[in-house]
Amino acid sequence: MTQQKSKKAQTKVPIVLVVDDNQQNLELLQAYLEDLDCETIPAHDGLEALQIVSKKEPDLVLLDVMMPKMSGFEVCKRIKNDPKTTDIPVIMVTALNEFGDIERGIDSGTDDFISKPVNKLELLTRVKIMLKLKHLSDKLERTLAYLSEIEKHAQIAQADSLKHPDIEDRS
Repeated sequence: MTQQKSKKAQTKVPIVLVVDDNQQNLELLQAYLEDLDCETIPAHDGLEALQIVSKKEPDLVLLDVMMPKMSGFEVCKRIKNDPKTTDIPVIMVTALNEFGDIERGIDSGTDDFISKPVNKLELLTRVKIMLKLKHLSDKLERTLAYLSEIEKHAQIAQADSLKHPDIEDRS
């Protein structure tokens, strides 16, 4: 039991940024996401979304396409073009269903689409998948960084042993 608690304490709750200029849609998406173990942060337009992304670095962005000030396409493009945020998955939530709109979303870097009206089961399934992918991607990144450090230390140790061949490695 203690091991379970400590393991849970180490696992951070994923953050999902929900972006929609329509308050009812925003509240509906947040209500649907209450069934998942995640924290939701609302944003009412693209500019607010970008500010939150830079401060909070969410694990996933649910992004409405048609918004004032800045479209979801532009928000997605900015998220994906920033090296600090490029790995944050983006799911576009859209009533648009023309092929050109889908193509534009793909060009802006979206990872997935959900059509309006949103189906709760579909939303929860896609969000779970994206959060799992993000978690695995982050874990892989940490593992690669750790392996890089080990490799660097091994190279230093090898270089030291070549400089001092008379000293035996006793480990």
